[in-house]
Amino acid sequence: MPSVDWKNLPEREEDINFDDIYEKHQVSTENDFDTIVVVDGAPIVDEAKEEKLMTVLTKLFTKGAGEIKENGIWMPMTPNEEGKKASSGYLFIDFKSPESAHAAVKNLDGHKLSKTVTLSVNKFTDVEKYSDMNEEYVEPQIEPYTAKEHLKSALMDPQARDQFVMYRGDDVSIFWNRKTESPEHVYSRTNWTETYVQWSPKGSYLSTFHTQGIALWGGPSWNKIVRFVHPGVKLIDFSPNERYLVTWSNEPISLDRLPESGHPFSEYDEGNQVVIWDIKTGSLLRSFPLAQAAGEEQKTVRWPMFKWSSSEKHFARVVPGQQLSVYEAPSMGLVGKKSIKAPGIVDFEWSPAKGNASDPKIYQKEEVLAYWTPEIGNQPARVSMMTIPSKEVIATKNLFNVSECKLYWQNQGHFLAVKVDRHTKTKKSTYANIEIFRVNQKNIPVETIELKDPMLAFAWEPYGERFATITTSDPAYGSTPAHGQAPATVKTDVKFFYLDNSKKANAGFKLMKSLDKKSANYLFWSPKGHNIVLATLRSSTVSDLEFYDLDFEPLASDKKDKSDPGSTVQLLSTQEHYGVSDVEWDPTGRYVVTGSSMWRQSADHGFCIWDFKGQLLFKQNIENFKQLLWRPRPESLLSSEQKKKIKKNLRQFSKQFDEDDLALGDATAAKLHAERRKAVEEWYAWRKATERKLDEERKVLGKEIQHTDEGKSEVVEEWVEEVIEESEEILD
Repeated sequence: MPSVDWKNLPEREEDINFDDIYEKHQVSTENDFDTIVVVDGAPIVDEAKEEKLMTVLTKLFTKGAGEIKENGIWMPMTPNEEGKKASSGYLFIDFKSPESAHAAVKNLDGHKLSKTVTLSVNKFTDVEKYSDMNEEYVEPQIEPYTAKEHLKSALMDPQARDQFVMYRGDDVSIFWNRKTESPEHVYSRTNWTETYVQWSPKGSYLSTFHTQGIALWGGPSWNKIVRFVHPGVKLIDFSPNERYLVTWSNEPISLDRLPESGHPFSEYDEGNQVVIWDIKTGSLLRSFPLAQAAGEEQKTVRWPMFKWSSSEKHFARVVPGQQLSVYEAPSMGLVGKKSIKAPGIVDFEWSPAKGNASDPKIYQKEEVLAYWTPEIGNQPARVSMMTIPSKEVIATKNLFNVSECKLYWQNQGHFLAVKVDRHTKTKKSTYANIEIFRVNQKNIPVETIELKDPMLAFAWEPYGERFATITTSDPAYGSTPAHGQAPATVKTDVKFFYLDNSKKANAGFKLMKSLDKKSANYLFWSPKGHNIVLATLRSSTVSDLEFYDLDFEPLASDKKDKSDPGSTVQLLSTQEHYGVSDVEWDPTGRYVVTGSSMWRQSADHGFCIWDFKGQLLFKQNIENFKQLLWRPRPESLLSSEQKKKIKKNLRQFSKQFDEDDLALGDATAAKLHAERRKAVEEWYAWRKATERKLDEERKVLGKEIQHTDEGKSEVVEEWVEEVIEESEEILD
């Protein structure tokens, strides 16, 4: 404290400067009160019930947040009209650590203590901060409107071509597909991404990965639309309608490693690794820690970690072996404020169908998800179906001798197929069954299909009631290769099944066609159905591609056996692409691209484009080829009636397309001819100019060449005989 000048004392007390005293004894609320929370909405009780309420609240907050300081709960009691002391509906809780206070706000804000009592939990420092806000309304400054580019402008291409993105070396490029011709370049950028690229589900955005986060690009100019700060991001997932983005990083969020500004994270996000963003606004909606069983170390990450319902209203994830947590969007809160207990739960899948209570033809009025639990003690394995948000179980099926299950929804949500891997009593071998739930029927009947062999792959036909499987009885399946050797290519059987409704009493899925002694290990249906590619991928010895049409119409001269449903299954083409590692249909079902990526193969990198019949249209070998992805298309705006009309009058529409293709072919040929003629003319012009220059140089040097022949030239004629026709006749 500065020394006092007794000769110049202030006349009034108000003139005394106490700033040095205030500074010395100032208390920092940010540092000293960050362990305290304020709880509102608590029950109002009198002195008789005070101790009981304090016991309940102490147990709740200790379990849900962390350890509380001794005498750390203070609930004010004030006299009421009757003269008795009663609580005021709020209290203060002082935890031993700021982390516990953060957990209390995060976990218990909005907690329902009873049907009529809901607690509101806030940090004490937040209450102070918001109480000091200026109460005078300040009108926000509205930025001037600037028009943005159309994110779906690629759909306006006059030739209805599809785009694809290619990642090779350090370059990422966008191209138009041009069938048999070299793709037309649209846009390129070097070092556009650091790991890989990914399209959004409807093709509106192209996402690139960077050390500091994710960037989304789009429009004709491929400008940056929005970026999301998430250091070390490795995986992303879009919601079905491109409204939300989920990102995951193996590095937990640490505010100490981030700059003071330029990021959206707060202390509530500390230590979390999964973040959900709003794509339209670019704002952070909520972050989550990894979901793992208590006491278990997280070794692998199952992706996608959150799975979205088709409407985007709900998303969910599994806490392995414990529960299923279903959240609402965009509020990010748990449905019903609590998770669904399901001991042993392994996995789940949402139905692609949207619940519609107004449509009397739809049995399921809400969205549906299915999940499975393994055998626990005397309890059998079980597949359950539940409606959301009511959480009503609408179907269950008990399963025995189960080692693994996999859930496959048909893309219209009419059927759920469950691949069940069963083990024999000795547990030395396994085989597969398929349990099919008919969700589009009342009471959801279940049908079982016995396969008797292990299943490698399963796939529903899009917009159809058929599916394909790959099974194997090869003894080499599952065997471990010798050190330094590649896994052996096993022989497989491909089976096609269809729904037979010819006899209502015996309706069900029947075998349509079986293809034996194949090497295929992957199934790729056309997005429009009907066609399928059987592929042998990532094999060191076999790279087969087989193109099939399941609705092949034979010629009029060929007799079709109507009693044989498999007579329409026709092999269109058998091809080979050495080192093929990836197969992808374009969104229209017209073309298939096969790629050999340097990420999976050591040599012969590049890609091939085939038509749906298996004819090679274009092939290109590219050094350091990494990735090629077709740009997805949104759903068609045409109604089912309009589509039927187009199919009915397809020949009429096809004439115009044939004329366009012919004109394009003629134009291409004329362009090529003109380019060649121009090249020849340029060559002769250069030659004549060079000859003139050479003559001038020779004149200067006195070495001019005489070109006259002085009548000594000689004409030589050469006769060539050619047999045009030869016949042999035998005379009597």
